[in-house]
Amino acid sequence: MEVAAHIEALRREGSLTAAALGRIDPDAPVPTCPEWVVRDLGRHLGGVHRWAMGYVADARTELWDVGFDSVVGTWPDDEDLAGWVRAGCEALADALAAAPADLQCWTFLRAPSPLAMWARRQAHETAIHRVDVELAAGVAPAGVAPAFGADGVDELLSCFAPRRSTSLRPEMPTSLAIACTDSDLWWLLRMDAQGVRTERHDDATAHVGAACTVWGAAADLYRALWNRSGAESLAVEGNRSVFGLFRDTVRIRWS
Repeated sequence: MEVAAHIEALRREGSLTAAALGRIDPDAPVPTCPEWVVRDLGRHLGGVHRWAMGYVADARTELWDVGFDSVVGTWPDDEDLAGWVRAGCEALADALAAAPADLQCWTFLRAPSPLAMWARRQAHETAIHRVDVELAAGVAPAGVAPAFGADGVDELLSCFAPRRSTSLRPEMPTSLAIACTDSDLWWLLRMDAQGVRTERHDDATAHVGAACTVWGAAADLYRALWNRSGAESLAVEGNRSVFGLFRDTVRIRWS
């Protein structure tokens, strides 16, 4: 996906999130983030948007090592939470749209450019937390387009899973193949005690020899791999414990 498409997705997901926040009790628990109630989730997302904008709008080239209290200044009252999240998301999207293509700023994931990294990361940050709010409200989460879902799967498998800090380090080498049934994308994860190496393929032979292979529509893989749904909609072949290890170990958290 191009930067402009990620910015459009960020705006769409921010609008959906704000709408959901406006319909739910801020003290409602968030089942997919057990340590949070909805108020915490909204404040987290609004804080992340403002933190990210600090890199993009100010072209910060060093880690901005500050807490959200310093970034935000004044937290919104409960009745203003939805509008505050919407405003922060729109301001971030505007900053991304106005940034030069050759923007130089701090990043933390591999990407074609800093602008591409921030646009992609914030689009998926917002989409995943929109699912959290909808689940907290007890409604079926809105779906995502196949291209966006596959892009989110790729970010998780190609950027997050192989990081040096990964806990996905099985003692015995093994492998996991992930396939989108509504696109030509496949990922092969080779895992051992040293960490994870991810290969992305555009042909159906990538899974040959994998210890476990998982198939599913991009939107279903997106939610399941990001731990926002079960795996009932996915087809799993081979050693299911390998997929279980991935789901139990790869959990992206703010730190």
